[in-house]
Amino acid sequence: MKPRPRPSTPRRLLSAGIALLVLSVLVFVNRPMVAFGADAYHDFTINRQSYKEKYGHWSRLPVPPGFRVNAIHAAMLSTGKVLIVAGSGNNRDNFEAGTFRTVLYDPAKDAFNEVPTPTDVFCAGHTFLPNGNLLIAGGTKSYEVLEKDITHAAGVMKIKNEDPAGGPRTFPKGTTLVAKNGTQYRTRTDLTVPAAMTMKHGDEVMTHAGEAEVWVDAVEAGDGPIVDNPAQYTVAGLTGKDKQNVYGLADKITREKQEYGGDKTSYEFDPRAERYVRTGDMVQHRWYPTLAELPGGDVLAVSGLDEFGRMLPGRNERYVKDQKRWVDAPELKRVFPTYPALHLMADGKLFFSGSNAGYGSDTEGRTPGLWNLRNNSFREVPGLRDPRMTETSSSVLLPPAQDQRVMIFGGGEVGESAVSTARTAIADLDEPSPAYTPGPDLPQPARYLSTVLLPDDSVLTTGGSSGYRGGRYGDKTRSDLFNAQIYRPAAGRFETAADSTVGRNYHSEALLLPDGRVITMGSDPLYDPSGRNPGTFEQRIEVYSPPYLFRGRRPVIGAGPKAVQRGTTFAVATRDAGRIRAARLMRPSAVTHVTDLDQRSVALDITPATGGLALSVPKKRGLVPSGWYMLFLVDDKGVPSTARWIQVR
Repeated sequence: MKPRPRPSTPRRLLSAGIALLVLSVLVFVNRPMVAFGADAYHDFTINRQSYKEKYGHWSRLPVPPGFRVNAIHAAMLSTGKVLIVAGSGNNRDNFEAGTFRTVLYDPAKDAFNEVPTPTDVFCAGHTFLPNGNLLIAGGTKSYEVLEKDITHAAGVMKIKNEDPAGGPRTFPKGTTLVAKNGTQYRTRTDLTVPAAMTMKHGDEVMTHAGEAEVWVDAVEAGDGPIVDNPAQYTVAGLTGKDKQNVYGLADKITREKQEYGGDKTSYEFDPRAERYVRTGDMVQHRWYPTLAELPGGDVLAVSGLDEFGRMLPGRNERYVKDQKRWVDAPELKRVFPTYPALHLMADGKLFFSGSNAGYGSDTEGRTPGLWNLRNNSFREVPGLRDPRMTETSSSVLLPPAQDQRVMIFGGGEVGESAVSTARTAIADLDEPSPAYTPGPDLPQPARYLSTVLLPDDSVLTTGGSSGYRGGRYGDKTRSDLFNAQIYRPAAGRFETAADSTVGRNYHSEALLLPDGRVITMGSDPLYDPSGRNPGTFEQRIEVYSPPYLFRGRRPVIGAGPKAVQRGTTFAVATRDAGRIRAARLMRPSAVTHVTDLDQRSVALDITPATGGLALSVPKKRGLVPSGWYMLFLVDDKGVPSTARWIQVR
């Protein structure tokens, strides 16, 4: 047969072009089929047993429409239920309507129910008390008002009362104050001004005026009533000595942005009664405060914005748990930015990791260090790379807590900055001169990263975004991160975990469930995916099952005590005693704004016992604060039991 001549180069190129065109048409016509095939293959991959054993698995939690809320706070209660607190949910309409919401989720029954919420606990602080109640204090008294929406000049006015004899003076909302030029301003709320006090200093008797502060708004709209210098004002309707003794003072009255105002209400949420129980009011109004449990079980409240949206200048206070009241703590004056991460250490000191969330000086109070509450001294802990990028970072006391190492993850520049970091760092606080040393970088720069301690001594990191509130980062209009990682402290490295399917940034939470899974919820992006329109609060909930849940039969905890004393040994029954390699007491999470000071994992010494194991609890209060814990047994393959709740006293 005569051989066929080889086609010329132009002809070969033409044939290839035609083939490529035909293939492109086929792909275009069959795009839905191609996409379906890709999705089907992805679903097949992530649901393979071998994949789940290595990376874990994500699933969506079906939430009935009536229970979908804007999750701002979440806590794992000792009843096994998850408390999901929205308050007004960062929604001004809800705030003005007095619509505040709290939902309880029961993972054991996949059931939801609503809890009446008395006031707006949106952006309050919280921590667990020794009895298992969740102390919730502060919240929102007023919403922010942007400069573009302010039509009438406004400001904080101090009303002074120099009369010691007339008693307190009460002025209703709408009381008029008048400037020297006749400009009028009206109070926003009712106000009571205490009487002046006379005090003797040596041989001299001095009068100290009573005073109270209140917001005032100009009666006339526009810029005319703006005052940018300190001035005195008369109270309309007062005459004679009253007019002289009672007056107003204001540093400025402007049309500048008005920040959120803090509330001073305080509650203990009772997990068994499933209701908020009112306690004494806080000394200060606080919005974005941190509540840190002290070794003795009382609680310290630090930082926050006051009722007029001003940073509190280091004025901290203490909750006396046995009296259910707040007292001033002037001996512990120290400035921090809002929601500072204060980790309780074994020696009773509080370690400020540097992590915080949102408000405060860009210099004062941001340096990491150990705070000695006995003498109010503060020892700086140096060495942190990207030291200005601690805002919206997260930090944890690495497991086990006995190692006294704190790790910080990611973070961003101060304010509404798109700059963020992939940096992690670890401070070993048992060192004579503790300092941060570098940890492995995250796969991508991240703010709002959730970090959850797992019972196998690892840390799940999930969610977050590279840009501010999930917004623009580089050439991306949205910057949510779907990758998850598991950090292994013993090896000092991250391992890749399965990707999540829901973006989580500002106002998102993640916490460990008693069955060893992790629940994630919330997210409050500034913009939609186009980057042009307002974002929508994320109400879908996802649950992550770590790889250890796909590696064979789980150990089982049998009978054991409901309560134990620190420094003692107790027995638990288990048929799996021969393969148990670790026992952990895990304090449940109470998290908001990626700040979770409650979670910790305490290692228990193990010895064989008849019918099970004997477990020893460490003695130090700072290492094992009183309260409820999830007890996990972990086998030789790193597989944990389902937790048993136990109270440490």
